[in-house]
Amino acid sequence: MSTNQIDAIRAAKQSWSDKASAAKMMPIKFTTVSGEPIEMLYTPDDIAHLNYLSDIGFPGEFPFTRGIHHNMYRGKLWTMRQFAGFGTPEDTNERYHYLLEHGQTGLSVAFDLPTLMGRDANDPQSEGEVGICGVAVSSLADMEILFQGINLRDISTSMTINAPSAMLLAFYIVVAQKQGARPDQLRGTIQADILKEYIAQKEWIYPPHPSMRIITDMFEYCTREMPQWNPISVSGYHIREAGSTAVQELAFTLADGFSYIEAGLEKGMNIDEFAPRLSFFFNSHLDFFEEIAKFRAARRIYAKRLRNKYGAKNPRSWMLRFHTQTAGCTLTAQQPENNIIRTAYEALAGVLGGTQSLHTNSMDETLALPSEKAVKIALRTQQIIAHEIGVTNTIDPLAGSYFVEALTDKMEKEAEMYFEKIASLGGVIPAIEMGFFQREIAEAAYRYQQELDRKEKIIVGVNDYVEDHEQIEIPILLISPEVEVKQKKRLADVRATRDQQKVIETLDALRKAGEDGSNLMPRLIDCTQAYVTLGEMCSALAEVFGVYEEPAVF
Repeated sequence: MSTNQIDAIRAAKQSWSDKASAAKMMPIKFTTVSGEPIEMLYTPDDIAHLNYLSDIGFPGEFPFTRGIHHNMYRGKLWTMRQFAGFGTPEDTNERYHYLLEHGQTGLSVAFDLPTLMGRDANDPQSEGEVGICGVAVSSLADMEILFQGINLRDISTSMTINAPSAMLLAFYIVVAQKQGARPDQLRGTIQADILKEYIAQKEWIYPPHPSMRIITDMFEYCTREMPQWNPISVSGYHIREAGSTAVQELAFTLADGFSYIEAGLEKGMNIDEFAPRLSFFFNSHLDFFEEIAKFRAARRIYAKRLRNKYGAKNPRSWMLRFHTQTAGCTLTAQQPENNIIRTAYEALAGVLGGTQSLHTNSMDETLALPSEKAVKIALRTQQIIAHEIGVTNTIDPLAGSYFVEALTDKMEKEAEMYFEKIASLGGVIPAIEMGFFQREIAEAAYRYQQELDRKEKIIVGVNDYVEDHEQIEIPILLISPEVEVKQKKRLADVRATRDQQKVIETLDALRKAGEDGSNLMPRLIDCTQAYVTLGEMCSALAEVFGVYEEPAVF
């Protein structure tokens, strides 16, 4: 479009704006969920500075703004991967078979709090939490039951585990080997994003620097032995759930990802050997267009940084591949059926944003772990989006929208400003240690809550359209206290029947590897084969690395 045409549009918009501004407006804030001001109207003037070929381009080609595959969902739908895990391994195994029978195409494991913290079921600090918020896994014996009847060579598995991720990966490898599968045949992802734990989720064991060493050991091992496995899923999801804005989620997540890349490079690894297997995990929140713009900006930023700063030569290294989960923090206990609609729009934003994998939350998850009926509705939501409403027929259908392209560009620029700020603080780990991320997220969450309190933003059923005498008739999934009893008994049986000398030897070798800097993964696999428990492995390394305590942030 010529300069004269843009000037004419700009002048005409000003004339129109004078009339529109005089019209009646609703008494709400016209901003995104993140608080970003939104113009009343967008025109070609807002994107005149963009170059189509270099800034937007084509799907499957640099800078991947429109998607990482040439044919996107015409070639293959996203993986429908419902997050599941509760109670005993037997309980969760039954749920997996149920989901697979109803069309799920990948598994995603939710672990309970003790497992996430690297503690066994019989640890005093695990009491009352075993199997409550996910499945309890303390040893190889639990993992064997968890995947019983499921051929790990034929399924892609995602595991949401961070501080003890290397131990759970070792469990998974050994279970697969017992089934007759080689590590190089396994497909899936382990989250392993410890930096976001310090920033948002707060489930850590060791200090940041030894934790990064564990991550790079996993990179090195997976690059060599598990070429189809993603050794990390850099997660913005929990950053957003903690209250961040969309731009903060985008910037902080990518900053973490770049830190992992730099750690791999410092270890002497070739960028093109490990970058193609890095993946990301984003939240899909309620603001439909903001989320789509966030996903598009993420791909563009990542591609530019990998090629231009880190010197990656393989185009696969430039591709940001990501899983999406709809926003748990947007689910409401009030009028919980409304959550089905919220989740559907969030899922649609993920699809229109070009996700490779998707989890849709169940309507009852704000009340308890989801029931089978609620899980099936959530899965059917994805299937309806995939097959009934036509959005998979063409790639990136919102490209060219003046609003979407302007918002994508704005988010990229604001993320770059955050990168500069983080660099000025010395990088991600120093910024964590001085509480930068924590303060930014807390302030964003406070601003949003104030908007809700003032009814500048409306949550249906919460601060407006409230029902005074609401009857919630949602079946609640309750976890029996017997789960903890059963898990403790199985753990006691494992300890009573294993080769104790082998346990001592493998734990000694693990401590030595921690001290001398050799790769931890082979030693963790040896421990797993000897039925050393999760807590025993984590404790052995804590003797070497120490335990992290977060500084107070005000």
